Amino acid sequence: MNVIFISVFLPLVGFLLSSLFSLTKFIGHHESGKEKIVGFLSTLMIAIPFGIFATLFASFSGEAQTATLYEWFAAGAMSIKISYQLDSLSLLMAMIVTGVGSLIHLYSIGYMHGDEGFARFFAYLNLFIFAMLNLILADNMVLMFLGWEGVGLCSYLLIGFWYDRKFDGVGIETTTDAANKAFIMNRIGDFAMLVAMFLIFQKISALDYNAILSQKEAFDSTHIFWITLLIFIGCTGKSAQIPLYTWLPDAMAGPTPVSALIHAATMVTSGIYLTARLSPLFVMSPDTMNLIAVVGITTAFIAATIGLAQNDIKKVLAYSTVSQLGYMFLALGVGAFGSAIFHVTTHAFFKACLFLGSGSVIHALHEEQDIRKMGGLAKVMPQTNATFLVASLALAGFPLTAGFFSKDDVLAKTFESGNYLLWGVGLVTAFITAFYTMRLYTLTFLGEARYNTDKHPHESPALMTAPLWILGVLSLIGGAIGLPAVIQEQNWIQSFLSSSVASVQAHHLEHSTEWILLGVSSVVAILGLAVAFNIYSKTKVEGEPKGVAKMLYHKYYIDELYDALITKSFQYIATRWLAPIDNRVLDGLVNGVGSSIVGLGSALKRWQTGVAQNYALVITIGLILLVGYISLS
Repeated sequence: MNVIFISVFLPLVGFLLSSLFSLTKFIGHHESGKEKIVGFLSTLMIAIPFGIFATLFASFSGEAQTATLYEWFAAGAMSIKISYQLDSLSLLMAMIVTGVGSLIHLYSIGYMHGDEGFARFFAYLNLFIFAMLNLILADNMVLMFLGWEGVGLCSYLLIGFWYDRKFDGVGIETTTDAANKAFIMNRIGDFAMLVAMFLIFQKISALDYNAILSQKEAFDSTHIFWITLLIFIGCTGKSAQIPLYTWLPDAMAGPTPVSALIHAATMVTSGIYLTARLSPLFVMSPDTMNLIAVVGITTAFIAATIGLAQNDIKKVLAYSTVSQLGYMFLALGVGAFGSAIFHVTTHAFFKACLFLGSGSVIHALHEEQDIRKMGGLAKVMPQTNATFLVASLALAGFPLTAGFFSKDDVLAKTFESGNYLLWGVGLVTAFITAFYTMRLYTLTFLGEARYNTDKHPHESPALMTAPLWILGVLSLIGGAIGLPAVIQEQNWIQSFLSSSVASVQAHHLEHSTEWILLGVSSVVAILGLAVAFNIYSKTKVEGEPKGVAKMLYHKYYIDELYDALITKSFQYIATRWLAPIDNRVLDGLVNGVGSSIVGLGSALKRWQTGVAQNYALVITIGLILLVGYISLS
């Protein structure tokens, strides 16, 4: 099991080496030499772990294995170890993180070419993968929380990577503000996660997963409800669900590979992973499960409607990510934990492809991100166009693509659970998803060119297009791992994950019903794509949004609401009440102590005359007083 430690710590080695290179002015004779060394070395530090995990996957027997490095710390009844657990769930997630992560690293070599912070960028990427591997492979919640906070720190560093750039957002002026927003909003959820950990330890004096799940009967219904609710609140922060979702669209301020890595395949799915990991606890709390399902589908619907009116290519994809995460939580809420992880897997393929494709477009148009100023790019960027189209169809749920099978699995399990209202809202959301996806593709790649012809866009280099093709192919065929029962009786991914996640008994659908649901999903996706294509293939330039479109463009004014009710309220309290207390009371106390010491020193320094006779006189007087005191006592 030493290979697990190698897999986890290689990205940390990559971080240290890239950090060293970032401090080195010259490597070789040319700056491009430095970039190649840093870029390929950092990519290798992620590709090697992927190869290791792929090898372990090929020989995986289904039994969970634990590898312990050493005892981290012990305090009273608490003993926390640096220990990693390899089971079907953690192995699948590790392959997603390192597989997609290595492709994004490779792509970044071309995308970040010429950037002054090239080595620093790769150092952050490697550190992020290290933190993410700790999160998903840890066998206890403390080590998991180390990775949980680590990915939060790395997202802050990567979102604000171009810290001197302006960024358009409510209450946000620079990319640093966007990074701060992401960091602070995640701390809200992280506090709830800590409280849940305290409650677990209070009850069973342990925080490793095996102890928690083996002793789950020790928790009464009240404990289970609050523990699962607090964990879910923590997950709403990391996985951008209502009400803690507004940070993710603003996180688009970072370089595009960051969006692909953090907001498509890794960090934002950590909440889904943790819920699946602790799924036996969640099934013991039906109230929490219902809440998860409602929050998930509400987030999916609201984010999808917002995506309809966005004009920034990355923000459309950002709200799409929030919406798809909502689908995953819907699956978790109805007890379809395997279906949620299935959608996590396919989403990693097509959303990473879409984000990287958008990066190629932005790169070709010299940082232009407004889709109203694009168009006609299919002719000049044929490879990006082809892969973007395939990934778009997968996102839209076009029949036989990866996204079709995983999204249909979520909706079918929702229908199977008897939550017909949630299924109906999910179906409407699927139509909206197909609509805004085709709007995005059509305005970006089809029609007449609306960009400045002086920009002369061209296809990206092979380092950037190769990952697009790999992800594009996976977006097309990746659904084969979870074919529905009407096509393949034995669903591979459900069987593979059965030993790691809870199984909720439900009424299995008749094959005829499954065919009907597949047909309905197909019609909805095709209809959404067709309607959007019919509208936007004839639209030259969209006008300013009005009415409902304006409300959607401004994201239901939720950012403004948060800014007015929370940000400005705290600022008012801080300036009106806390600042005077700080300035007059606390500063007065601190300054008073300092002034007293200074005054005492000034008084005592007068005794330091430097005259030996005076010192002798003081010593004599002291001796007389001492002898007198002894005599009297």
